[in-house]
Amino acid sequence: MTYDGIIIGGGPAGMFAAITAAQRGQSVLLLEKNDRLGKKLLITGKGRCNVTNDCSAQEILQNIPRNSRFLFSAMNAFPPERIKSFLEENGCPLKTERGNRVFPVSDQSQSVLEALQRAMRRYHVDVVTARVKGILTDNDTVTGVRTDKETVACKWVILATGGLSYPTTGSTGDGYTMAKALGHTVTDCEGSLVPLEIAGADCQDMQGLSLRNCGVKLLDGKGKVQYKDFGELLFTHFGVSGPTVLSASTHLKGENCRLVIDLKPALDEGKLNDRILRDLDMYKNRTMENALTDLLPRSMIPVVLRRIGVDPELQANSFSKQQRRALVELLKGFALEITGKRPVAEAIITSGGVKVGEIDPKTMQSKIVSGLYFAGEIIDCDAYTGGFNLQIAWATAYAAGMAAQKSGIDKSPIL
Repeated sequence: MTYDGIIIGGGPAGMFAAITAAQRGQSVLLLEKNDRLGKKLLITGKGRCNVTNDCSAQEILQNIPRNSRFLFSAMNAFPPERIKSFLEENGCPLKTERGNRVFPVSDQSQSVLEALQRAMRRYHVDVVTARVKGILTDNDTVTGVRTDKETVACKWVILATGGLSYPTTGSTGDGYTMAKALGHTVTDCEGSLVPLEIAGADCQDMQGLSLRNCGVKLLDGKGKVQYKDFGELLFTHFGVSGPTVLSASTHLKGENCRLVIDLKPALDEGKLNDRILRDLDMYKNRTMENALTDLLPRSMIPVVLRRIGVDPELQANSFSKQQRRALVELLKGFALEITGKRPVAEAIITSGGVKVGEIDPKTMQSKIVSGLYFAGEIIDCDAYTGGFNLQIAWATAYAAGMAAQKSGIDKSPIL
């Protein structure tokens, strides 16, 4: 068998790269080791699939803390509005929600997958279930791919195998092995957008509690702010999760780091003190455990009182000025000692990958092997939550697919 090009990996980047090349007259084969395409795509956004963020290319780049400069050309060539147009033209209506997050109107990831599959059928992309054993080259030029079933000749290959996160979906690092075998450097890989483990029992005592509007700061071992955010946070049996925590995890480096939560970001210390005084006066005959129910979620009250050394049974009218001062300080700076990240298997994406210095940023082509391209999470780039990582997948896939079909049969912007 012979094809113009072969895509390895049937995730969003692989499927979109295949569409981009095939719609310009190339014969394209997509190889996927799973029994179906898009397994990880189907679970993104809790099954709703946050396909992109409805903002400019520049704003996307501002939300990519790792190697954003490398993505400048690709992101400007294929900004969010273009993937939105593509999906809607292929039968997947979209809507924009809080934080400019874009979802299918159906609230089902399946709608996004069906749009991609619809386009692949239209442009006659062949899809084969097979495990790739290696990429064949001659004089540092791609000549084909060897699978567990056969050897297929081709002119170019796009590696879009993902990273190491959610290995049950097929992201098991196979692409890293193939890239290394061809001379590429793969940087250290770890989980990114991953929950954090916290010392002590406080988080476990508040397990299941979700905070919607809180300020979050990540401090390094020297107390320097590495990241700050505002939004949602969830306490779990091992520590903390939620959008603000996942984004903060991208910046976690070194030891003795802390996460500091402002539980009342809308109030400065003076206004918060006045608010507490009013509550204490209103509930002066109650115990402290019951006097704080208007101020804090019930499951948090015992933890807060324990931290400031106050007996939950203390009468509110006996709560001292010093204790009130300690309460104000704690609510404005609820500190958690981070002991580490959850395993990479629980991460949304992988931080690390094929070194960007070995990839042409305009074409995603390898600087080491002619005819070898990269797309998606396999590249050493990652972003915050909010649709930014899928936008990286679309933009790099478009760049690779456009460049891979070297003949330039049709240079008009179809997508």
